Amino acid sequence: MFEETEVAGESKNLAQVGAPVMQACRSVSFIELRNTLPSHIDIISPVVDQLMCFISRYRVTDEDNFEIELALREALANAIVHGNCQDPHKRVYLRCRCTTDGEVSITVSDEGHGFNPDEIPNPIAADNLLRTHGRGIYLIRTLMDEVDFQQGGSVVHMCKRANAGSDTSRKSQ
Repeated sequence: MFEETEVAGESKNLAQVGAPVMQACRSVSFIELRNTLPSHIDIISPVVDQLMCFISRYRVTDEDNFEIELALREALANAIVHGNCQDPHKRVYLRCRCTTDGEVSITVSDEGHGFNPDEIPNPIAADNLLRTHGRGIYLIRTLMDEVDFQQGGSVVHMCKRANAGSDTSRKSQ
C-alpha cells in the first residue's frame, strides 16, 4: 500500500522497512513513511493495519498502540469523509515518523476546505451525548499526547511520546 517514499534522502517502500535508513534527529534516529491515498473509506482499515505493523517495530506493544490506531482511524475518516467529501479525485496525504525511542508522529492532510476545530461541538456536553457523530476530533485529542491542526484544519499533526519499553529505555536500564 505504501508507495515509494523519501526516507532520509533514499527511496524506500514499506517492503524495505526491515532494513531502514536512519538519520539523526535530535540525537534520536527515525524512519518516515509517506503515502498518498484515494478518498475511499474502504482504504482505512488496510492502511491502518499496515501502518500499525510498521509502528510496532519501534514501540513496545501496549495500550498506547491502540490509542494511536484509533486516533489514526479517526483522522483518516475525517479527511476522507469530511475533508474530501469522498471525492475520488481528491487525495489524502499520510506521513508517519517513528523514532528509535518509540515516539510516533503522524500527519494526515486532505484537499478539503478545512474547518475551525475550536467550533466543533463538545461531544460530552449533555445536549450532544446522543448524537451519532462528532466524536472524532475529541477522540484524537484525548488519545494522542500532542495534536495540532494547521492550514485551516485540513492538516492534523498527532504525536504519541515514546513508551517506557522503547529501545532507548531498555538500553539505559
